[in-house]
Amino acid sequence: MISRRHFVQAAMATTALYGASGFGTWSRLAAQQVLSQDDLIGSSDFGNVTLIHITDIHAQTQPIYFREPEFNIGVGEAAGVVPHLTGDAFRAAYGIEKGSALDYALTYDDFVSLARGYGRMGGLDRIATVVKAIRAERPDALLLDGGDTWQGSLPALRTAGQDMVDLFNALGTDAMTSHWEFTLGSERVREIVEGGGLNPAFLGANIFDVEWDEPVFDDYRMFERGGTQVAVIGQAFPYMPIANPSWMFPEYSFGLRRERIAEVVEEVRAAGAEVVVLLSHNGFDVDRRFARDIPGIDVILTGHTHDALPEPLQVGNTFLIASGSHGKFVSRVDLDVRDGGLQGIAHRLIPIFSDVIAPDAEMAALVARTRAPFEAEMSEVIGTSGSLLFRRGNFNGTWDDVICNALISQRDAQIALSPGFRWGAAILPGQEITREDIYNVTAMTYPNAYRTEMSGEMLKTIFEDVAENIFNPDPYYQQGGDMVRIGGLGYRIDIHQQMGSRISDMTLLATGEAIEPDRNYVVAGWASVNEGTEGPPIWEVLENHIRAQGTVEIEPNNSVDVVGG
Repeated sequence: MISRRHFVQAAMATTALYGASGFGTWSRLAAQQVLSQDDLIGSSDFGNVTLIHITDIHAQTQPIYFREPEFNIGVGEAAGVVPHLTGDAFRAAYGIEKGSALDYALTYDDFVSLARGYGRMGGLDRIATVVKAIRAERPDALLLDGGDTWQGSLPALRTAGQDMVDLFNALGTDAMTSHWEFTLGSERVREIVEGGGLNPAFLGANIFDVEWDEPVFDDYRMFERGGTQVAVIGQAFPYMPIANPSWMFPEYSFGLRRERIAEVVEEVRAAGAEVVVLLSHNGFDVDRRFARDIPGIDVILTGHTHDALPEPLQVGNTFLIASGSHGKFVSRVDLDVRDGGLQGIAHRLIPIFSDVIAPDAEMAALVARTRAPFEAEMSEVIGTSGSLLFRRGNFNGTWDDVICNALISQRDAQIALSPGFRWGAAILPGQEITREDIYNVTAMTYPNAYRTEMSGEMLKTIFEDVAENIFNPDPYYQQGGDMVRIGGLGYRIDIHQQMGSRISDMTLLATGEAIEPDRNYVVAGWASVNEGTEGPPIWEVLENHIRAQGTVEIEPNNSVDVVGG
């Protein structure tokens, strides 16, 4: 087993952020003057192969605020361990000083105050600066994209992902895998991959043709770097037909395909690979199990669940790297590959503080060109936030509360359902809400806001199904995002119960009455996976609601009683 000695210094590019150099004592308001770009990016002469990992950017090209989850519940073997630690537990696990820059970047406490001091994070022009700095030191560093790249903003929606294809080409991406990309439709994906000028290898060893039951895209790409043969295997999100509309990609099947991935690992080893990298969109808990169950993988670059960890997690001889989301972080992974195998690893989780890292001029100009046709539309102010609006967490976030309130008021419903998406930027109290902000939490290709009737029994079935997809103790059966967000209804959930028994005490909040199984209720929602769903697009519903409100105030949501979290 590989020793930990080479990665105990994880995130050394930000050692000061742990508090070891007194960073936490510095003034929050002066933070951007204290941190330096060189300190954040760092340098390394370790090893002979360098990987750069970005994942789940969700088409966010601009610096944003993004609050990490307060609730990130692990079950089964993942209970009480990373990435299911938040707040004090997370700080204790990594020795992070409260109030420090890394605390702001990686946890949720005192988010508004810290955000006002440390500023926004991300921005593709800042990411380009980091990539170029690493490649100046390691010209053959591999840039690997974990997917969820072509979706999540107004420009990406209007261009069917072409803006992000062009930008990631310019960034010098070598390979990518996928998830939300397929919600553009299989025809559009093929158009981009086969004739749309996509430079990176589009990898998906688990994507098969339904009719012929054979792989559709490349399983892997072999790269020669530093005199070493590096195999990068792609693993797309395995549960596409469950989490997203299958009618958008009917000719493809996905799935975990563990045996298939094991075969591909053996194939690349036989072809001379000295190091094997799985570029994955499985989600962290699934990838942890993959590391245990599939021998021969050296590094898993994990994605989908938006986790950011300042150290790799070692499982046997496999190292898991979690690089966050929305462009907040870039991971640098240096590998010492000798004598036919991996001998050591060094890792940096580089936080992209936009007030510290200078924008790359070339990328800034290209981003501006992609945004120019939509700039006037996006910049229109719709309202103001009187509260912190955020999305991430197992249960309702305040952005989701606003969306649910909008569905109830604009669609004249008793109950609102909003999917448990993880993507979407935060808005600070007092910040103007622009149309771009609205699209950042709604931009997708099946946005219709439906209005229908559902029985109490049907509502419970929906909640039980979603809870099973999240809280099944076997990660191979965890097929969802976060819990469906609900407006107008309260409930109790015991996450340790079996399917069908987790949800109880369902209450109609407007009257305080218990939800009756055989009674129908008017329900509004959006992002239905059913083909032909009718209704206005959710961004229109949300914009009308915010305009009517003027200033959006959200009270703490205590409608979900969680047992066992």
